[in-house]
Amino acid sequence: MVNILMADDHAIVRFGTIALIREMFEEVSVAEAANFDDALKLVEERPFDLLVLDINIPGGNSFQMIDVLRLRQPGLKILIFTAYDEHLYGFRYLQAGADGFLMKNSDEQEIKYAIRSVLNNEKYFGPSVKAYLLDKIHQKKQEVSNPLLTLSNRETEVVRLLIQGHGIAEIARLLHLQISTVSTYKVRIFQKLNVRNIVELVERFNLYNGMGQGQNN
Repeated sequence: MVNILMADDHAIVRFGTIALIREMFEEVSVAEAANFDDALKLVEERPFDLLVLDINIPGGNSFQMIDVLRLRQPGLKILIFTAYDEHLYGFRYLQAGADGFLMKNSDEQEIKYAIRSVLNNEKYFGPSVKAYLLDKIHQKKQEVSNPLLTLSNRETEVVRLLIQGHGIAEIARLLHLQISTVSTYKVRIFQKLNVRNIVELVERFNLYNGMGQGQNN
């Protein structure tokens, strides 16, 4: 019996993914959660072989979700299933401890392949992460051409929330940080991306994010 937890706040995504999972295995038990707190409770209550996790989920939405989950179940396999750009977030979540990073626009066969790979103790990542790793092997400096890659994980989280329109106080609440700490991150981000305001930040983010996708297509 394969035990899988599907954590996503969109009911239609849970429904479709669970249907796909049931096609893959003769014996499978699938639980579902619509927010991170419910997912955490389920992980505390019983063991799972795999957690399919949307990172933009109420109650979570940060790299620290991986550590929190692993404290409850050290052996839990975690496949990130998200609409967030793989080029910018994929390698970071693998570094944070995830076992795989899968885009929601992947086709049915790719989703099945990712799930089987992670269950078989293999890391799964798409073409953008593969290209990034190859560049690392060849000691190329992507950071020179794309300053988004110079941001720390926490700075990346702050950037995402800033361009979504959240203020400093709201970001501090969402990420459980001091307001002064978020302000410091904002200053560093503006310096690294050479912007003066949020409008320029959004423009630069879209420009560099598009550059990253172009490099890896």
